[in-house]
Amino acid sequence: MNWEILIAAIMFVESAGTINPAKAEGDFRNSVPRSIGALQIQKAVIDDVRNFYPQTDFTYEDRKNIKRSKMICRHYLAHWGNYYQKKTGKPATYEILCRIWNGGPMAWKATGQKKINLDRYEKKVMNQIKKIKEIKDAR
Repeated sequence: MNWEILIAAIMFVESAGTINPAKAEGDFRNSVPRSIGALQIQKAVIDDVRNFYPQTDFTYEDRKNIKRSKMICRHYLAHWGNYYQKKTGKPATYEILCRIWNGGPMAWKATGQKKINLDRYEKKVMNQIKKIKEIKDAR
């Protein structure tokens, strides 16, 4: 698993069109953004990471810091990827991990419209991973 490639692809899908991705906001509820930063992190992700990794000192403000956001993402996906592997006996792939990032810890079980939305998101992330790998291979 190349975390750098996965997180770069997710970041591109989440905020590439933003002039300053650290100030990106989305998933509004009552005019208040729930997802913030280059990786569009919600407070629940920070809460999970602090719960699973109490030695970390992540704050909600860290969502605006690209370096800290990448660390948060990796911790979150490592935890839920391990959970997936324990439950299914299968390794957590890029596809599974990007679904978890977009749809939550149990996104790999999604059905109906949520599955359709996750299929679209996965396709976008996998296309970015392919592009990133092509660029790296061309060097």
